[in-house]
Amino acid sequence: MRSLFHLAYHVKDLDDCRRFYGDVLGCTEGRSTETWVDFDFYGHQISLHLGKPFETTRTGKVGDHMVMMPHLGVILPLDEWFTLAERLRSGGIAFDIPPVVRFEGEPGEQRTMFFFDPSGNPIEVKGFKDFDSVFAQ
Repeated sequence: MRSLFHLAYHVKDLDDCRRFYGDVLGCTEGRSTETWVDFDFYGHQISLHLGKPFETTRTGKVGDHMVMMPHLGVILPLDEWFTLAERLRSGGIAFDIPPVVRFEGEPGEQRTMFFFDPSGNPIEVKGFKDFDSVFAQ
């Protein structure tokens, strides 16, 4: 890994997010105050601050799907992606776009799934067999 990203965004309720990001997604909680909490989001830092979540619209045309924009996400090795997809299914998480293969047989073939955190922030998780194909054209 060359670097880590940091993303800070608003959520409505820190306790709901602690349960979702910690218990459901399996992210480790970091520092916090009464108004924000950090999580290790698969090796990257997200900071959830109390406030009005960002506005989203379904304007992103990707393959056959119109996806929510903006959204945050992560790319996982395929075996971890399958494990998370099953964990989300077992946890009763409603998918906006259920686990699916995108760009099958093409450069950049990937698995993807979209869902929302408790504040309505859209999250995409991609899965790749080979990280060298993430930027394939």
